[in-house]
Amino acid sequence: MRAMIFSAGLGTRFKPWTDQHPKALAPVNGKSLLQRNIEYLQKYGITDVVVNVHHFADQIKEAIKKNNGWGSNVIVSDETKQVLETGGGLLKARGLLESSEPFVTLNVDILTDLNLNKLFEFHTKRQPLISFGVTSRETSRYFLFDENDRLCGWRNTKTGDEIISVSKPSLIQKAYSCVVIFQPEVFGLIKQTGKFSLTETYLDLAKDNLILGFDHSGDKLVDVGKPESVAIAEKLFS
Repeated sequence: MRAMIFSAGLGTRFKPWTDQHPKALAPVNGKSLLQRNIEYLQKYGITDVVVNVHHFADQIKEAIKKNNGWGSNVIVSDETKQVLETGGGLLKARGLLESSEPFVTLNVDILTDLNLNKLFEFHTKRQPLISFGVTSRETSRYFLFDENDRLCGWRNTKTGDEIISVSKPSLIQKAYSCVVIFQPEVFGLIKQTGKFSLTETYLDLAKDNLILGFDHSGDKLVDVGKPESVAIAEKLFS
């Protein structure tokens, strides 16, 4: 199985570190976020990894080379000319990911101990187009699900914005964990092009395809999106 770690973001919330470095190389107890996610995948036997780069791309390339991919076969998808966000980045890496098997994606700034084997079992049993981890934690942006875990919409509780893909009488809001399993046929179904977020793709595809949320509430999960999050991550991830 192949994986992709989204590492191309500008990291604007992570200043001042990102004034001189990519967020992917921010250290947590002596290991960069990128190294930690590569080693997380290794625990589940996944060693073929695509990493997209944009902001201080050369620093990431050098770190991968210097550390021999931390023991994995790491291939760079170069977005130096234009950052494409998660959706556009996924499409650009299509040739590096596409095979007859499902593949997994992670966001470099999310650290979690979600059991990937359990997510794979859930995905295999339910056979959706896409499965992704969710929890009941508090945030401002939620995906909305029906009682059978099917993705039906999205809500921003700060702005009141809401997008409904599948109309249901009552929906359950859950927070996105950024750990995702895709069936390879997803590439032929994505309508967006250029720079776009996977959130757009999920909500569009959910109208006619089964997309499921796998609730792993109780697992460790830290969004290391701001410098102050590092201290929280260091308490949870040694």
